[in-house]
Amino acid sequence: MTPEALADEAASHWNGRVKRLLGNRENVVFEVALPSGRAALRLHRQGYQNDAAIRSELWWCAALARQGVAVPAALPSASGDYLVKLSNGRNASIIDWMQGEAFGEAAKPLPCAPADRLKRHFALGELLANVHAATDRLILPADFSRARWDIDGLVGEAPLWGRFWDHPAANPSQAETLRDAQVFLRDQISSHLKDGGGFGLIHADVLRENILVNNGSLSLIDFDDSGFGFRLYDLGTALSQNLYEPDYLQIRDALVAGYGKTRAVSTKMVEIFTLARTCTSVGWAAPRLVPNDPIHKSHIARAVMCAQRVMA
Repeated sequence: MTPEALADEAASHWNGRVKRLLGNRENVVFEVALPSGRAALRLHRQGYQNDAAIRSELWWCAALARQGVAVPAALPSASGDYLVKLSNGRNASIIDWMQGEAFGEAAKPLPCAPADRLKRHFALGELLANVHAATDRLILPADFSRARWDIDGLVGEAPLWGRFWDHPAANPSQAETLRDAQVFLRDQISSHLKDGGGFGLIHADVLRENILVNNGSLSLIDFDDSGFGFRLYDLGTALSQNLYEPDYLQIRDALVAGYGKTRAVSTKMVEIFTLARTCTSVGWAAPRLVPNDPIHKSHIARAVMCAQRVMA
């Protein structure tokens, strides 16, 4: 079945109708009209998250939204289920519509003026601190299940997104730097954990496309990669797309200041988790993109540049 046909089938479970395609990347997302108003329908990519993990994600988002956190709440179907199994075995869910435009776009300069982007990153730091604090107030269900972005998941010998130091597009010098980064990160993050570094549920994919801006207010969407991990990895992920911005240091400091209003934060560790994210992105690209995709080389170059700076 086509994504459009599956979307029609899925929308019927919520007594809704499909309006338009919003995105077709790893998940296929449609805008739908429900009796209650606009919403977003997600056809979950098959073979990535199992049913228990998706249900856990939806439970978490609903729980955060009930606390007033700016994330989309999962909406129950007509039968009361958050997750619906379609006729071809694919999972579908629907979440509240979040107003706003994307914070920015990958590999492109931030679209707003320097002063505005500092304000937005300060606000993003506040939002992430709010997500983490609200999460810490929750009692998770006994069957809650999500991936672990822990030391092994990030920089073990078999990371969740692959052995980034073995990427076939890396030349010998780059591969050596990436392997050095893996060892460095494992040591630094282990020390961070021993020192009581914050660990818990995280979004794990705080990219510009997953942050919406609406009249100065921010919201966070797409929890598909969320799991248990180091809280500062969320900040490092956000910064990983800003490494080539001319005011990167000011952006970093604004993000850290916003987060640090209410939660403990180390700028040094944020930089280390920024390196961790650039490395995991190299691993992510290897099995997902065709060999000649330019993203491979750009991700490798970015990770090597970040490693040379952070490990200096």
